[in-house]
Amino acid sequence: MRAGERTADRRVTAAGLWAAGGFLLLVIASAALPPNDRLGTWLPLHLALAGAAAQAIGAALPFFTASLLAGRPARWEVRAAVQVLLGTGAFAVSAGMAAHLPPVAAAGGVAFVSGIGLLACVAFLPLRHALGSRHSWVLAAYAAAFADVACGASIATLEVAGFGPVATGWAWLMPAHAWLNLLGFVSLVIAGTLLHLYPTVVGSRIARGLRMRAMVSGLALGASLVGLAYVLRADPIGRAGAATELVGTIALVAYVGGAWRVRGRWTGDLAWRRVAIGSLGAGVAWFAFAAGVAAGRVLLEGATPEAWSFEVVGAPLAAGWMAQSIVGAWTHLLPAVLGGSPRRHARQRRILGLAGAPRIVALNAGVAILTIGLAGSSSPATAAGAVVVAGSLILDLVLLLGATVASEPAA
Repeated sequence: MRAGERTADRRVTAAGLWAAGGFLLLVIASAALPPNDRLGTWLPLHLALAGAAAQAIGAALPFFTASLLAGRPARWEVRAAVQVLLGTGAFAVSAGMAAHLPPVAAAGGVAFVSGIGLLACVAFLPLRHALGSRHSWVLAAYAAAFADVACGASIATLEVAGFGPVATGWAWLMPAHAWLNLLGFVSLVIAGTLLHLYPTVVGSRIARGLRMRAMVSGLALGASLVGLAYVLRADPIGRAGAATELVGTIALVAYVGGAWRVRGRWTGDLAWRRVAIGSLGAGVAWFAFAAGVAAGRVLLEGATPEAWSFEVVGAPLAAGWMAQSIVGAWTHLLPAVLGGSPRRHARQRRILGLAGAPRIVALNAGVAILTIGLAGSSSPATAAGAVVVAGSLILDLVLLLGATVASEPAA
């Protein structure tokens, strides 16, 4: 890959991470709207998970697969097209639903699904000329994630387009859509990325063993089986999927814990490393909580509409798992994908590590308060948690901006 192409490719990655940050700002703004205008919790959650998460995934996933496989990445123009399709699609769906314009929302759904299809091609393109290890289990997690979102996003697109069978059965298909997109696509991509990102961040080795296989198999099969159970209204399949999801969740926690136990001993950039490691680790904890609650409810109640509740798992998945994982990923990646000298990268790391421990504590405290408020229908707790989460993420975005525009230090 020529130097100019590599620079453009890195700029697309950085722009995608910034687009994810922009969607997080929209999440914060939408949360301040009256409940009827934001459709309860739907609009902030959709902007977070279909907007911010998809933009971050679209930016980072091709970068990761090309690095893993030591293969030639897709052209930067194609990668940019992925970001445009995902971003405009997620925004159009959100705006169309909020403004009660189903054709706009349906067109956005088509654009989003098209972006996912193109992203799958871009992500797996390096396989053609891969020079390194195939990393089969990481790629399997990504493949399962794409299959889940293709089904989940298509279901939602058909619903907003007014397709009769989907619209009339939406009470059952909405939980299928949620499981496939949130516990399937978003969570599988983050978890699959953590298989190599987390050991890299903590300075250990990628452990290819039972925990990796159990994690990918459990999370991939679990979400798919529960989604299928809601489509078929089959409780036994749902309970089997929920149990499988719990196995995958436990394996993910065990994998991350194993990497932490054999971590390297760092002597420099400790604050920056603390933010990356702490954010990724806390994100896994919130995912374990959310997946445990979601799977536990299906085990107890079966694959019924009542077994799914955004109010219980929405904040842990959107803010605790997704948003926090994005913060951890951009903290680690940004100095690597932006140009400049080692001295500029050192300055960026210092900026990204500012007030690291208080930021992590504040964000996770906010997620906990917000979760309690939503689950308990407590307006004061919900408002307080939302303010703390919003303030923490705004500070993260300010530091991201500062690191992005940081100039070369004087000689």
